[in-house]
Amino acid sequence: MSLNNSNNALPVLIGMEHADLVNLCVNAGVKPVHADRLNAWVFRHGVTNTHKIPELPQTLYSYLDSHVVELKADCMANQIADDGTHKMLLQMPDGKEIETVLIPGPNRLTQCVSTQVGCAAGCKFCLTATAGLTRNLSAAEMVAQVMLAREKSEHDVRNLVLMGMGEPLHNYDEVAKFVRIVTDPMGLAFSPRRVTLSTSGLVPAIYRMIKDDLPCNLAVSLNATTDEVRTAIMPVNTKYPIAELMQAICDYIAVKDRRRVLIEYVMLKGVNDSIDDATRLCELLDGLGCTVNLLPFNPFPDSGYERPDNATVTAFQSTLSKAGLVVVIRESKGDEISAACGQLKTEVTERRKRLSVA
Repeated sequence: MSLNNSNNALPVLIGMEHADLVNLCVNAGVKPVHADRLNAWVFRHGVTNTHKIPELPQTLYSYLDSHVVELKADCMANQIADDGTHKMLLQMPDGKEIETVLIPGPNRLTQCVSTQVGCAAGCKFCLTATAGLTRNLSAAEMVAQVMLAREKSEHDVRNLVLMGMGEPLHNYDEVAKFVRIVTDPMGLAFSPRRVTLSTSGLVPAIYRMIKDDLPCNLAVSLNATTDEVRTAIMPVNTKYPIAELMQAICDYIAVKDRRRVLIEYVMLKGVNDSIDDATRLCELLDGLGCTVNLLPFNPFPDSGYERPDNATVTAFQSTLSKAGLVVVIRESKGDEISAACGQLKTEVTERRKRLSVA
């Protein structure tokens, strides 16, 4: 079964927006109001077997049998770190695997959602990038991650961050559909302010977010203050250099009523962690009202990079704070199970290699 919304694929119920459900009811020859019941039972109650949804017309049951398919991601492995971070390895019906992470915090639970199997962005400090890109995920496969987390977790997920495997804006159409589904008051009903999309800096897609008024926050993985350094660690900068990216961020903020953009800055020892870097970052962000997340590098084998020491990180933070920026040092969570930022990568290939050797 194809999951990439090809012309020959049947739609998946959990990947349908309310307007899609209304059209489905109309095509089935029943009143559009039944879309409300489908919406409520699928997204509020997590019922994806249509015959378990009560009080639908028999005509609609029959139509659903032949016009939609059910999708449920299988949880192949669970890992829980000492700090409570929970990583799940999920297998889709075509056998492809991705990871999603639940991150505990004070009075909240945040889910890190994957948008692709692998990633093509090629950021040098990211383990996921070493896997390359296999394919995009459908909106239904993203929703399935959220619904599975709801089943597996003792607490409700409060925040969604599209910061898992993949570059979300390389998969714009399906990601936008996912965002609309999860923020629909009749769907999963997340507040748009609790959904954050993170990008490596695809400038045209940021402008598309503005045009489409996509109901979510924007986070930009900046990670350098000069084109020379950023190009060396992030190939996307060759196409969309810092000046173009910063202009897109300015335009986004202007249209979004000065909603804060989150600037993510992975700190690499001796690469981008100097006081000069901090000073240039202050200049780039002056007057924009951005929040800065400093992420000391999470090491992985053969990365070629090191984590800066605490004193360097604190000095960098102090420089930003003195310039009036809101800055947070992101506490690394789940690094012992490779669930921290930049560490997600499905382990199936290596696992199969080990099994074949044994």
